[in-house]
Amino acid sequence: MRPTHSPRGSSRSRTWRRYGAAAAAVAATATAGARAVDADSTWYRTLRKPSWQPPPWAFGAVWTPLYATIAYAAGHSLGRAGDARQRRRLVGSLAVNLGLNAGWNWLFFARHSPTAGLAGTLLLNLSNADLLYRTARVDRTAARVLLPYATWCCFATALNASLTRLNR
Repeated sequence: MRPTHSPRGSSRSRTWRRYGAAAAAVAATATAGARAVDADSTWYRTLRKPSWQPPPWAFGAVWTPLYATIAYAAGHSLGRAGDARQRRRLVGSLAVNLGLNAGWNWLFFARHSPTAGLAGTLLLNLSNADLLYRTARVDRTAARVLLPYATWCCFATALNASLTRLNR
C-alpha cells in the first residue's frame, strides 16, 4: 500500500501555502492602498510638484514588480526561518511594513496631507530597515530581493518631502 501523501508532496504543499499567503497579503496591501489614491482629483492635480517627479504611469510600472518582489522575499525567507519564533518575528515585521505601505496612501491622498504622508513614509523607511534586518538574518537572498523596494521607498520619501515643502 502506498501512502496518500509523500513527505515531498507535503513540503511542496507548505511551500505553495507560504508563497500564496505572502502573495495574498501583498495583494491585499496593494488593493487597500489603491482605494485611497485619486491622482485625478482636483486636490492632487493642483499640488505643485518637483520637476523630477516621474510621470503618473511610472508609479504603477514600478510598484507592480516591487510588490511581486515583496511576496517572493516573504515566501522565500519564511521557508528558511529556523524556528517558529523567527517566523513570527518575520511575519510581524512584514505585517507592520505592509500596513505602513498601504497607510501612506490614506495619509497622503485621503487626508490630502503631504505632511501626514511624509510622516508615514518615514515610518515605512524605518520598517523597511527592520524588515531587511530580520530577513537578512534568515535569508540573505530574500533580503537582497527587498533592496529595490527599500530604495524606491527612500525615493518616495524624497518626493514626498519635496511635495511637502512646495505646498506648505
